[in-house]
Amino acid sequence: MARSVGRKTVSVQRGLMMLCDTCHEQVLTDQLVDQRNFVSNYELLFDTICPGCIDINRPLIDDMLGSSE
Repeated sequence: MARSVGRKTVSVQRGLMMLCDTCHEQVLTDQLVDQRNFVSNYELLFDTICPGCIDINRPLIDDMLGSSE
């Protein structure tokens, strides 16, 4: 089971997304978050984060993309 220990969060349209330190730093470097730590361009966020962060956030990502799986 995936664990959230040591993960940081960013706000997205449907909730909070947990990110590893590397992905969180990249999101900040790419300036994908605003002053409220909210990511408005979630598709760019999904292209930026690593496969591990995608896996741990899969239910949220599927919900945001409208997946029927």
